[in-house]
Amino acid sequence: MLTQYLFVFAQVHDEFRVPELLSISELYGFEIKFPENPEDKDTSRPFMILELESEEHARLLASRCILIKYVCEFYARGKSYDEIHERNRLRKPQWEKYIEDTSFKFLVTAFNHTIPQWRQKDVVESFSYMDFRGKIDMKNPDITLACFEEYPDKHGTTREKTEGDGEFDEVWFGRLIEVGLARPLVKKFDVKKRVYFGNTSMEAEMSLLMANQTLASPGKLVYDPFVGTGSIAYTTAHFGAFVFGSDIDGRQIRGKVKPPGIIRAAAQYGVANRIMDLCTFDVTQNPWRCGELFDAIVTDPPYGVRAGAKRLGRKNKRPPREGPLPVHVERPDDQPYVPPTKPYELSELARDLVLLARYMLKPRGRLVFFLPTVTEEYEELDVQAMLCEGMEIVANSLQNFGSWGRRLITIRKTTTKKFSPPTFDPAHAVTDNVDAHVPAHKDFREKYFQGFKKNDAIADSEARED
Repeated sequence: MLTQYLFVFAQVHDEFRVPELLSISELYGFEIKFPENPEDKDTSRPFMILELESEEHARLLASRCILIKYVCEFYARGKSYDEIHERNRLRKPQWEKYIEDTSFKFLVTAFNHTIPQWRQKDVVESFSYMDFRGKIDMKNPDITLACFEEYPDKHGTTREKTEGDGEFDEVWFGRLIEVGLARPLVKKFDVKKRVYFGNTSMEAEMSLLMANQTLASPGKLVYDPFVGTGSIAYTTAHFGAFVFGSDIDGRQIRGKVKPPGIIRAAAQYGVANRIMDLCTFDVTQNPWRCGELFDAIVTDPPYGVRAGAKRLGRKNKRPPREGPLPVHVERPDDQPYVPPTKPYELSELARDLVLLARYMLKPRGRLVFFLPTVTEEYEELDVQAMLCEGMEIVANSLQNFGSWGRRLITIRKTTTKKFSPPTFDPAHAVTDNVDAHVPAHKDFREKYFQGFKKNDAIADSEARED
């Protein structure tokens, strides 16, 4: 039989909340029943009631999901305390076992508000009908009863600290099962406290969310083809996975001192022994000689805002050489050869990444990556057009920055069919195929630095239509 549990979420990255819950439930092999009423699935609110088979499943979610603050056994909700008490009495079979000899305490708090201490006391006393006979223990109680008041958003207004106290939209009540044990990891992996990082290092909270989307766990092998300074590698390794990383620019991986920067930062987090290896190569001319090696591929491809994606080659072809070949002369220094590179257009990169994942992933393996999008131009077809045979979308979550945003795309390999290594031939790129859908993220870098202004011809055409 399913039991209702009250989940209280951190009010950030709300579009990432449900995909994270589904990923962790898949990782541990159980199902979640979501509310049928659309209002109860509103991710703009921090509260959601989910149904699970056991309390252990609720604890597993709280121990791994980055966005969970509290999980409670749900007792009642209402627009007033009279309504809460009426409904809570109907749930007496759930809590009457704690009446006789169970130490307890109350947690009374609010969202978008601070409840004064005197009213917290009044709220606690209003539950006296529950008649708990155990002792009150504020430090280490057997159970904690939690009451959450939900207030409308008051940000941006000037008001007294307790103004509007008691004028809540709804109140929620239940027995606290677990606090969000994964939330402190955001501070642990804080980039500002890291011994090695760069200007493109992924923020800690997002790195953790990406790691959860990969279903990282002990014994799994995960690959980051644009590893950079390793932000995603540390969080993925923290959850027990072994990580392999590569980048076209080895300087990002190494840093300026030995040992390599990524290894030093991994040692800081106690996961250096889970970094399998770090290599320098162009992902489109990779050394892999067989596929189905990895359980997941996770990456944040460079898209040209702080650093642009590159692939081997010259921007402009050299003119044919005339005369005899030059005589080889030894260089007087020991500087390594840096091969020429050319820009790697984002829409080509994204499509190539899906093809690489289909070849390199084990069946049911996941590809997780960020895709920047222009808010006004984005269409669902932009992501669907990247897919190929044997790959399906699992999640698509937006981190909104206003005129643009970045979408965390999760794609699963659904086939057991063997595929030959992809060639990454520009002749078959989505940007060169006139019959293919041209995605809005094509030429994102140019659009970003132009302030996402529409092409003059397009703007004139739209103006005439109006």
